[in-house]
Amino acid sequence: MVTWIAPDVARPDDYPAGRDKPEQEMLRDWLDWHRSTLLRKCAGLDATQLASRAVPPSNLSLLGLVRHMSDTERGWARQARRGEQVPDMYYRPDAPDADFEEADPASAEDDFERYRAECRAVDAALERAKLDDTFTFRDKTISVRWMWQHLVEEYARHNGHADLLREVLDGSTGL
Repeated sequence: MVTWIAPDVARPDDYPAGRDKPEQEMLRDWLDWHRSTLLRKCAGLDATQLASRAVPPSNLSLLGLVRHMSDTERGWARQARRGEQVPDMYYRPDAPDADFEEADPASAEDDFERYRAECRAVDAALERAKLDDTFTFRDKTISVRWMWQHLVEEYARHNGHADLLREVLDGSTGL
């Protein structure tokens, strides 16, 4: 029996302030805010609830979203931008939706720790990046600015999914 419960996560109640901050600091703050938002959507739920596909026929679950964002951050910041030879965390050619389809309550605690570790690794990979630095991905030149904005956008979209999943699971809104 799985008894692990997602821990509570601190997050400022207000959106990141940024009018007087440099753009890169704003982007970093927004990424951190969205990361903590996803984890707050999970806080207090047990592993079975986290892995629940609460909105059929969708394969989305809160645990699947955590797994997906682990791979997304790794893919953009470490694999594509830095060229690190680190494997995908969940994606496999024979199972492209494994991050969602294979979300298992038994691995929830480990998946959350992998997520937090990947966020730390991505932060380290982006520490000295300049927004105008570029890299090539699928024959396209992409700036670090675009990549960072895309990560924020990806979280914003999936945090909307997380809102709906959480509301269906236990009625909680506005976490």
